[in-house]
Amino acid sequence: MTTTTKDRALQSVLFSAAADCRTLARRGVERLRPLAIVLAIVAGVGLAGRHLGWIDAYPDSWIVPLKDWISAAMAWLLHECNLGLFTFKEMTRSISWLISWPLKGAQGLLYQGIDLSILGGSWRLPHLPWAAVVGIGALLGLSLQGWRLAAMTAGGLLYLVLFGQWESAMETLASVIIAVPLGALLGMVLGIISARTKTAEAAIRPVLDLMQTVPIFAYLVPILFLFGFGPVSAMIGTIIYAAPPMVRCTLMGLRSVPADVVESGLVSGCSRRQMLFKIFLPSALPEIMVGLNQVIMLSLNMVIIASMIGAGGLGYDVLNALRQLKIGRGLEAGLSIVVLAVILDRLSQAAARKSKMRERGIGWTRRKSLAAAAAVIILTGGASVLWDGFYVYPESWSVTTAPFWEGAMTWINLHFYDFFYGLRNLLLIYILMPVKKFLVELPWAGVVAALAFISYRLQGVRLLLVTVGLCLFITVTGYWEKAIITVYLCGIGALLSSLGGIFIGICAAGHRRLTGALNLLLDTLQTLPAFVYLMPCVILFRVGDVSALIAIVAYAVVPVIRYTLHGISQVPTPVLESSRISGCSKRQLLVKVQLPLALPDIVLGINQTIMMALSMVVITALIGTRDLGQEVYMALTKADIGRGLVAGVGVACIATVTDRLMQAYISAIKHKTGQTP
Repeated sequence: MTTTTKDRALQSVLFSAAADCRTLARRGVERLRPLAIVLAIVAGVGLAGRHLGWIDAYPDSWIVPLKDWISAAMAWLLHECNLGLFTFKEMTRSISWLISWPLKGAQGLLYQGIDLSILGGSWRLPHLPWAAVVGIGALLGLSLQGWRLAAMTAGGLLYLVLFGQWESAMETLASVIIAVPLGALLGMVLGIISARTKTAEAAIRPVLDLMQTVPIFAYLVPILFLFGFGPVSAMIGTIIYAAPPMVRCTLMGLRSVPADVVESGLVSGCSRRQMLFKIFLPSALPEIMVGLNQVIMLSLNMVIIASMIGAGGLGYDVLNALRQLKIGRGLEAGLSIVVLAVILDRLSQAAARKSKMRERGIGWTRRKSLAAAAAVIILTGGASVLWDGFYVYPESWSVTTAPFWEGAMTWINLHFYDFFYGLRNLLLIYILMPVKKFLVELPWAGVVAALAFISYRLQGVRLLLVTVGLCLFITVTGYWEKAIITVYLCGIGALLSSLGGIFIGICAAGHRRLTGALNLLLDTLQTLPAFVYLMPCVILFRVGDVSALIAIVAYAVVPVIRYTLHGISQVPTPVLESSRISGCSKRQLLVKVQLPLALPDIVLGINQTIMMALSMVVITALIGTRDLGQEVYMALTKADIGRGLVAGVGVACIATVTDRLMQAYISAIKHKTGQTP
C-alpha cells in the first residue's frame, strides 16, 4: 500500500511532536532531579532519625553554653579586668565622657544652648534660631549645586518647623553630625589599613560581613553593657553600625587608582605618606564620597533603634508612638526622618560633585560661604530680638495630620474589621501554621545535609564547608528551632514580596511615567523607618505572626521591584529588535527574551529582598514573634550580652548562607547564559 504525500507530512509532524515531547520531558527531569535528590536526602535522614534520636532533634546535653561563656567573660572584663593605671570599665567610661563633649556642643548649638563659666560668672550662649538653620541649609545647597537644591533644603527644613518636629529633628541631627565624621574616619582608617596588605584585608573583611549581617539590636547589648545608658552609647552604636560601608568604599577606591597615576607619583619621588595623601586619597575621592553618603543613611536608619538605649529625637518619638499605637504621631515623626535623610543625601551627593561644579563656574568659595552664613546668623538673631517667633517657632502655629491618620485607621478598623479578621485567620490557619509546623518538624541533620548538597552542586566543597559550619553553629548553640521559625517567617515574606515585586516591575517596565511615579514611591518606602510599618499592621491585624508577615512584605518588596525594572530595561535594543522582526508577540518577547536575560538581576533583587526581610524579622520581635529576633530583643531588655550576641550571630549565619547560595546561583545563571559573571 502506497503512502500519500499527506500521510507522510502527518507522520513527519507526529515524529517531530514526539521528539519535542521527549526533549521537554528530559529537560523537566533534569530540572526536577536536584529537587528530588534534596527531598530524598531529607526523607532518608528523617527515617534514620527514628532509630537515632540525635539526628531528628539535637540533644540538649550536647548544646555548647557559648552565651554563658560570653556573659561571664564580659562580666569579668567590666568588673575585674585591671589594665594597670585604670580598669577596663574606667577606660570605656572615659571614652564615653570624651565623646560626650562634641555631642553636647552640637546639641547646644542646635537646640539647647551652651552654658559657659568664665571668670567665676555663668553665661548662657543661646542656640541658633530655627530661621538661621533654615537659612544656612539653603545657603549650603546654593553653594554646592544652585537654587534648586537650596529650595529643596529650605523646603524640607520648613516642613520640620511647620509640623512641630523641629526640636526632635535637631536632636537627631546633632547626633548625626557627630557620628558621621567619626564613623567615616574610622571606616577610612580601616579601609587604608586593608588596602596596605592582603593580610589585613583578609582579617577585616569577615568582620565587616559579620557586622553587616548581625541584627542592629545585637550591637546595643554589649554597648549598653560597656558604656552605660544614654545618648553617647547610642551614638557609639551608630558609629559601629555605619562604618562598614565606608571601609569597603575606601578599599575599592584605593584599589581602583590607575597604575599610571601611581607610577607618576613614584617617579616624582613621593614618600609613602605623600603617596597616600597626594595620590591615592584624591584619586579615590568619588568612592569615598559614596561611602560617606552610605554612612549618613545608615546613621539615620539607626536613630529609632538607638533610642532604646538613651537616644532621643525623632527615633524616640517613633518608638514611643509605636508603644502607644499612635499612628499619626509615628507617621509624622517617621516622615520627618525621611525628610532629614533626603536633605542630607542630596547635600552629600552635591558635595561629591562639587569639584566638577566648580569647573563649570558653579559653587561658592569657602570664604564667601562662611561670610554668607555669618550674615544669616546676625540677621536672624537681630530679627529674634524683635520677635521671638524667629528664635523658637510658636507651638500654636504648628500643623499636624495626626488626627486625620488616627481617625482614618479607626474608621477602617471599625468598618472592615470582619474582612481583616477573616484575612488574618485565613493566613494564619491555612498558610503560616502549616508551613511552620512542617519546617519545625524537619530533622535538623536532614536540612543541613540538603543545604550541603545544594552548596556542593552550586559551587563545590568550599561553599559546602561554609554552609555546614554556619548551620552547625546555630545547632550546637541551641538555637535551631528559633532559627527555623526565623526562616519560616522570612521565607514566606520574601516569597510574597518577590512574587508581588516581580509582577509590579513587569507591569511598570516600558512605561516611563509609571516608572517615574513608582520610583518616587519606592524612594519614600526605602527611607521610611521600618518601625513605621509595624503600627498599621498591629492596628489592623493585632499582635502576632500575621502582622509581622504583612510588615515584612511591605518593607522588603522594594529591592525586587527595582532590580526587575533595571534588568528588563537593560536588555540590549538589538536583541529586542531582532526578536520583533522574528515575529514575537509582546508576551513572547517578555517570556522568551526579556525575563531570561533579566534573570540575574531579578535573582539579585530577590537576594536583597531576603536580606531586608531578615532585618525586618528581627524588628517584628516588638509585636510578638518567637524567633531569633525575640531572643536578641529580650537580651537587650535584660542586658544579657551572651544571649544577644549568640542569637545575633545566628541571624548573621542565616543571612550569610542565604547570600552565598544566591550569589552562587546568580553566577551559575550568568555562566549558563553567557553573561559576564
